[in-house]
Amino acid sequence: MTDLTADEARRIILRAQGLLGAEGRKGGPRGMLRRLGAVQLDTISVLARSHELVAYARLGAVGRAAVERAYWHDPAQSFEYWCHAACILPIEHWPLYAFRRRAYRERGFRWHDVPYDQVEKLLRQVRESGPVTTAEVGGARAARRSDGDGQAGEWWDWSESKIALEWLLDIGELVCTRRVGWRRVYDLAERVVPADLLAEDLTDEECVVRLARVAGRALGVATRGDLIDFLRLKGKYAAMLDECLLSGAAGLVPVTVSGWPVRDAPRGGSANGGSTNGGGASGGSADGGSASGGGASADGRSAGDGDASGSSGSGSGSGKVTIAVNGRAAGSGRAAVRAKTVKGAAAWADPEALAAEPRGRHRTTLVSPFDSLIWHRGRTERVFGFAYTLELYVPRHKRVHGYFTMPVLAGGRLIGRVDPAREGSTLVARQLSLEPGLSGARWADALRDALWSAAEWVGCDAVRVERAAPGLAAHLETAVR
Repeated sequence: MTDLTADEARRIILRAQGLLGAEGRKGGPRGMLRRLGAVQLDTISVLARSHELVAYARLGAVGRAAVERAYWHDPAQSFEYWCHAACILPIEHWPLYAFRRRAYRERGFRWHDVPYDQVEKLLRQVRESGPVTTAEVGGARAARRSDGDGQAGEWWDWSESKIALEWLLDIGELVCTRRVGWRRVYDLAERVVPADLLAEDLTDEECVVRLARVAGRALGVATRGDLIDFLRLKGKYAAMLDECLLSGAAGLVPVTVSGWPVRDAPRGGSANGGSTNGGGASGGSADGGSASGGGASADGRSAGDGDASGSSGSGSGSGKVTIAVNGRAAGSGRAAVRAKTVKGAAAWADPEALAAEPRGRHRTTLVSPFDSLIWHRGRTERVFGFAYTLELYVPRHKRVHGYFTMPVLAGGRLIGRVDPAREGSTLVARQLSLEPGLSGARWADALRDALWSAAEWVGCDAVRVERAAPGLAAHLETAVR
């Protein structure tokens, strides 16, 4: 088993995420999507929407239209579905989410009651008349109603047609492979998903095994909890993940990382048992996939942060985890877990990521709060020593760093954070800070580069810093100019 220092693991992670070396820029936005496996969507747009910021962080000033074409194009290059949250996924991953589509269908409801009369009507309309947006079938919101104080209903107060379309997307009858403006275009899966992908019929176990490989490659080095958070698995699906890690079927290899805690080691046993909350996910999906669109609590922290095993005692204390030897249990149809004990933390790595030392230039960039580099806040703190809370849902008077604080990546580290905004052609840093212990003299130029690069990308020709710590402000005055 490979032993890694925390710095080695961090560099492997940065390379896997396309933020170290030239490899991460190959293939443009489309190649980036396939390396990351999933790009999270979010409705908030400050400098740009998150799916654009993810591409910018890795590729630099790539045209925003080119990013849109790479995600949503004809023929379909990607589709939207539930992974870590609502995500853009490579079209070739369509078969891998069959387990989730089946789980939704078996459950029979979303967090709304499904209006089945509308479901049949809309499915027939799309089949006979072609793709639709919500605007073409009555709008996404329910008829405006008063809650007694003149206020409209909550965000989930969807129209029946919107609920029906989303249900058909959940179960795979409809699919979104493009957007008009910010509206999803719903079309028949059989019309836009390539026939060979539609015909591929994977078992639940096969889906989880292949998705574990996807997540492992994208993360580089990961704990069980990191993998579960990436895929939002729980219950029997988390147990399937455990088994494919332990048996080696996932193609990931066990590693130790100095300083990473031993607390969420996989557990052997039947996929009908195992963890019942396996990392947890918000949103009420059929299997732990986020159905809320954010897939996180108000600060962006998944329910799986901390001990993602769902058992405070599992894997801790002894410093040993049991790794399976490949084999089949007689009559069980599942990988046998036999006693081969490995000392150290229960982390897993893509063997290709271990084959060569990460080299090349580090990216200096602002990072979206919904970027897969940092979307698991517990992992972000473990890898970078960076405690991050997204404060957009925090009351204004209680915010410490700002509304939409974006971490600043430089030199392979998260060195600080900025709360950005736009005023005409000026990028405004409402608040800018360095991490404790870092020198303004040493890092002011990196902050300047990150701000100016982002400003130019979104068409701004000026940068203004409204507030910075006293020890940083003097250095920034010259650097930003």
